[in-house]
Amino acid sequence: MSKILIRGAKVLGGEPHDVLIDGSAIEAVGAGISAEGAEVVDAAGKVLLPGLVDLHTHLREPGREDSETVLTGTRAAASGGYTAVFAMANTFPVADTAGVVEQVYRLGQQHGYCDVQPIGAVTVGLEGRKLAELGAMHESAAGVTVFSDDGKCVDDAVIMRRALEYVKAFGGVVAQHAQEPRLTEGAQMNEGVVSAELGLGGWPAVAEESIIARDVLLAEHVGSRVHICHLSTAGSVEIVRWAKSRGIDVTAEVTPHHLLLTDELVRSYNPVYKVNPPLRTQRDVLALREALADGTIDIVATDHAPHPHEDKDCEWAAAAMGMVGLETALSVVQETMVDTGLLDWAGVAERMSFKPAAIGQARGHGRPVSAGEPANLMLVDTEYRGSVDPAGFASRSRNTPYEGRELPGRVTHTWLRGKATLVDGKLT
Repeated sequence: MSKILIRGAKVLGGEPHDVLIDGSAIEAVGAGISAEGAEVVDAAGKVLLPGLVDLHTHLREPGREDSETVLTGTRAAASGGYTAVFAMANTFPVADTAGVVEQVYRLGQQHGYCDVQPIGAVTVGLEGRKLAELGAMHESAAGVTVFSDDGKCVDDAVIMRRALEYVKAFGGVVAQHAQEPRLTEGAQMNEGVVSAELGLGGWPAVAEESIIARDVLLAEHVGSRVHICHLSTAGSVEIVRWAKSRGIDVTAEVTPHHLLLTDELVRSYNPVYKVNPPLRTQRDVLALREALADGTIDIVATDHAPHPHEDKDCEWAAAAMGMVGLETALSVVQETMVDTGLLDWAGVAERMSFKPAAIGQARGHGRPVSAGEPANLMLVDTEYRGSVDPAGFASRSRNTPYEGRELPGRVTHTWLRGKATLVDGKLT
């Protein structure tokens, strides 16, 4: 593999530096680096970050390849600046055995656009009644460390306690989809003024908050780690903040769409805005941004949830829940957090690379941009602004809530262990 010299990049948004890649690793970082024969990438004015890491991606394979595959999903990830993604377990068959997680893991290795770390199911078939093969999945070639029934809540407190106890033995983490099922029966959108006016079944904030409160107490009791998926309400923020003040080992994520969009958009009855958890109020959005800025919420995770056209282009009640997000995540974070002054680019790297890699134990990712580190990197043109056109997505699905919306920032280059997967905005 030839040498690559990235010239004049603002590393983590700081002063311009040159970065020399030799093979799969960073050889040098500094000013005025020269390397005879190296491929030169002019990065003047652009920000260089470590490759992004997504702790919450739905790749759909096996079973729903009409929505996404490991190949198309990882191509979308590379387009968005990601070098590693964690693939959720709600596939068909469910990733609740060593065999299924190894299949997903090896597909990621085969395609080579980013590393794929499977997430194992907590319970058999996501049914919430019996623990899945947690130990076998951890000991498999995939080395699973994160377990989640995402799409469904582990609502049985005894099962959740047992899962927390089990993963503690090998330093794993349970990622909870916080949704009390009895409180959300028939729910279609956030419970509030808009749902009342539209006559749609309301999804109360307490359905999320009550599960989070229970699970942080269980984690404290067991002495284990719990991670909260797609936190979406101001009340949830306060519970996590309280838990951290007690020293409970809890981490939390927020999606880009919950940082930007509100339930007012549901007035259009456009199913592209139907998502789980639902879009909340402006008050919630502002609380989530503040919590991400102050560290109460640890990371940004996309909850990339692709669906085929027919599952979204239908009446609201029948539409599937979810949005694609890998290719727009960084732009939304720039819009809501950087351009508003809540985070600098070093803070973005912390929340979209360093911390998610640490939570999921993604080896070789979320590392400093310094000599000797793996060359998992991405470049973003922060001065760019343009409207979102899903026709150009690498994802197999097009269910984005941002179609036609102008957003800042454009990922121009992504490198996975020194190999370019995206060059000048085009996949290799």
